[in-house]
Parts: sequence; C-alpha cells; structure tokens
Amino acid sequence: MNTADLEALVAPVATAHSLEVDRLEVMTAGKRSVVRVFLDGDGPAGRGPSLDEIASATRDISATLDEADITRGRPYTLEVSSRGVTRPLTEAKHFRRNTGRLVEFQLADGSVTGRVVGITDGVVDVDVEGAARQIPLAQVQRALVQVELNRPVEGETDDEAEDAEEGKD
Repeated sequence: MNTADLEALVAPVATAHSLEVDRLEVMTAGKRSVVRVFLDGDGPAGRGPSLDEIASATRDISATLDEADITRGRPYTLEVSSRGVTRPLTEAKHFRRNTGRLVEFQLADGSVTGRVVGITDGVVDVDVEGAARQIPLAQVQRALVQVELNRPVEGETDDEAEDAEEGKD
C-alpha cells in the first residue's frame, strides 16, 4: 500500500472536514495492514480538532478507502486520531493551536518552559513564570507541549482553583 496513493485519497476527505493530514503510517501485521491517519486543524476554538470532527472525518475516510479498495481486498485496520500532544511543535500553526498550553522549548543556549501566549510573524510570545519572552521560531530546535493534569482554567483565580480542589474530597 503506497502512502502517496493513500494520501491522495485521504487529504480531500480531511479538507472537506476543515482538517489536514498531519501524517500517515502504514504498517503490516501478518496478512493485515494497519493504516494510521493523524489529523490536525483549527477546530471550533482555533486550538485543534474536536473529537466530533475526528469521528466524522473517520467515517468518511473509512468509506473512501473501502470504495477505492486500496488494499485489493486484503483486510486492514483503520486508526484515525488527532496529531497528539506528544508530537513536536514545528510550525507557526502548531503554536497558535496550543495557545495557553505549557511548552518546553529547546534552544541552542538551553531550554525554556513557558505558557504560549500567541505567535506573530514567526515569533512565539511566551509567559515564563510571569515574565514575557519572545522566541523566534528560527531559534527553536524542539518544542513539546507539557501535559498538565491540573491545568489552570482561563479566567479562574488561584483561590477559585484551590476551592474547587478542596470540594473534590
């Protein structure tokens, strides 16, 4: 199964759902193939696709692949998901879609961890422990979203967050 042929089939379906194909993987598992499609897009809030958007695109991608018979009758498993938080941020759109998230930046002179505030003209605005910092994309060697289990809610004060935590007992 050729990934270029696969992308030619999947990309228009993703585009019809206002999504884009981030990457494709095809793996052989015995007589069966596993086709993995990773989608990205702005989503309803401009911060990535929703589960509903991914589910809707999955149904249409599945139907398209079945009609095209790209596997020539051989069984395959289709897995469709978002790009995921473990993927490095490499383009301006990735940083824009992760506004408000904590990101670790690997730079030539060390690492910086801060919350993405926005991006303008190839420069990422970051809040590093209350101090504003601008990091040009050209200086970023690697950037990864840091998973936060107790991520602050926008507009919520620290006291409100503590009250909510105490109420969980």
